[in-house]
Amino acid sequence: MKIATWNINGIKARLDTSQAWLREAHPDIVCLQEIKSIDEGFPREIFEELGYNVETHGQKGFNGVAILSKIPFDDVVRCLPGDDNDEQSRYMEARFSTSFGSLTVACLYLPNGNPISTEKFSYKLAWMDRLETHLIELLKEEAPLVVAGDFNVIPEPEDCNRPEAWVEDALFQPQSRERYRRLLNMGFTDAIRTGHVGNDVYTFWDYQAGAWPKNNGIRIDHMLLSPQATDLLMHSGIDRETRGWEKPSDHVPVWTELLTSQKN
Repeated sequence: MKIATWNINGIKARLDTSQAWLREAHPDIVCLQEIKSIDEGFPREIFEELGYNVETHGQKGFNGVAILSKIPFDDVVRCLPGDDNDEQSRYMEARFSTSFGSLTVACLYLPNGNPISTEKFSYKLAWMDRLETHLIELLKEEAPLVVAGDFNVIPEPEDCNRPEAWVEDALFQPQSRERYRRLLNMGFTDAIRTGHVGNDVYTFWDYQAGAWPKNNGIRIDHMLLSPQATDLLMHSGIDRETRGWEKPSDHVPVWTELLTSQKN
């Protein structure tokens, strides 16, 4: 089973690109971030024609997440628990019945947090604390769990081409990175790092300052696997070439393949 995540940076602006990638990559489940569309405006019919069931948690103009799946949804939860006043559409989780039992996939678009001198950074850290609390509860189910999306966190200096350029950025602050490490310490596996070590492992290149041709990239799109999902891990990868396509997102798809024949 192939599960992918992609910050699409506007679903309507990336319709041709997303369809081309889906036809080429054939993922079974896809987590999308920054769809920038209300639920009613999401072009679901296009993806249904490609064989996907579609669930969205949208917001007008910005944010928004979606999950596309060739497997029927058993259950869908929208919004990250812990703050009833949070109106930003940044989280959705879905449950599926698979050959290896129940699977939960969480799709997230973690807050950017810049500038760090404002409440935006406090919101980012509070959001990460809420995420940790919720994932602790999900881990208690002791079932395969995949947490995928744009985390807006550069975990280590090797995850960016020029670390010195990010020292004042919310993505690279010690508080952000420490909270990401806490998730790993809870038992999650960083799927990409299981098969890709060292430098030049990036998922985002800014549109400005020639970041793509200069390879000034960063790794902020992650897939975290619970111990039960890690036991099923076969491969992981980054579809870097999509950044060079016409009208690309500034992010590229990240994916992992799980063994489907194993029983719990």
